[in-house]
Amino acid sequence: MESLDYWRLCNELTVVQAALLIIGEDPAEGSEEYVLEWEFHNRPKGFNAVFAALKSAVNSQIIEAKIAHSGEYIEWNYQEEYRSQWKREEVPDWKLTTIDVMDLKNWLLRRGINTGFFFPNGVDERSYLDAGNPFYAPKLAAAVKAWEAITNDESSLLRKTPKQALEKWLREHATEFNLTKDDGTHNAQGIDQVAKVANWKPEGGAMKTPAQVIMNATTPSNPPANQGFLEEDDDFSEIPF
Repeated sequence: MESLDYWRLCNELTVVQAALLIIGEDPAEGSEEYVLEWEFHNRPKGFNAVFAALKSAVNSQIIEAKIAHSGEYIEWNYQEEYRSQWKREEVPDWKLTTIDVMDLKNWLLRRGINTGFFFPNGVDERSYLDAGNPFYAPKLAAAVKAWEAITNDESSLLRKTPKQALEKWLREHATEFNLTKDDGTHNAQGIDQVAKVANWKPEGGAMKTPAQVIMNATTPSNPPANQGFLEEDDDFSEIPF
């Protein structure tokens, strides 16, 4: 990976870092520390416009942020006694104020920006899978994405029923689709519901991979019942949505 790619590991970014990354600049190359001190005409192309838009979005609470303020200690002597007081700057410190990357990406999508650093693979043209869509349904998106992931990865079905494979994938991606509880643990009921919707084989039974098909064709007898073939009973009438 290039140095710029490592910034994708961040869950939060400062407003200055976000503005630089949006225009394709690596904050680590020195611009993060000094860009606000540079004359407007010396700043990277596009930075002024993006930075102004981000500040406005934060100030108007369109983007939630953890506001941080800088300041300084004011020191003086009073009746031969040393005193000091912290004086906070009223304007947020944009080098310290942070925003969540997912909130930032949703804001960009609402502004019609779906390419660049934050969208290295573009965005899915199916608007119902777009988290920025006002009608976005996390469980629907989770069901579609889980179905696509499992049906495109034959190895994930090895000795598993489709529902088991779907549940495993959903647990691994639970945070992406709000399938977690307040304490961060998996929402087992929600995962079960989504897996039932995406399950194309509700009658149960593990899928056979090509290797298993070949093995069964050359094996004199079938494997014992319940050895690698699990039964399940999906009752869609129980799904509360």
